[in-house]
Amino acid sequence: MLSRLANLLKSGRDSETDSPRERIDVAVAVVLLEMAHADKNYEPLERSLAESLVQEKFALDAAAARELLALGEEVRSDSFDLQQFTSLINQHFSRSEKLEVMETLWRIIYADGVMDKYEDALARQLSALLRLSHREAIDLKLKVLAELRDES
Repeated sequence: MLSRLANLLKSGRDSETDSPRERIDVAVAVVLLEMAHADKNYEPLERSLAESLVQEKFALDAAAARELLALGEEVRSDSFDLQQFTSLINQHFSRSEKLEVMETLWRIIYADGVMDKYEDALARQLSALLRLSHREAIDLKLKVLAELRDES
């Protein structure tokens, strides 16, 4: 199934045998992984956060979540833009689900304790591509920072 899905995403064609849900799963994985790689320092905690989200969001076991992220890495490395992935998310996710994705993106950014300029730029780009307002994105960022501060 996952190799069929990878081919579908790479070619950009729809097929009656591929479910939109499968394509969305990979799209979310790609977006999360793009953020995790934005600072060129892919931390184990970032991978863990991405794995937790896909596991919870898509009701996967740990092995299936790791397989989805592996496929996401493959698709991510073969793609040139994020719009194809965010478009799928926009078509099939509610506003609250998109906010959940954005919140996870902020958690990935701050997994190493700092936000660099590439992560900042990508966060702005993704919030716009996900059709979230600047205020919504900043509110989520502040929420994540407050939670991290409280954990310290």
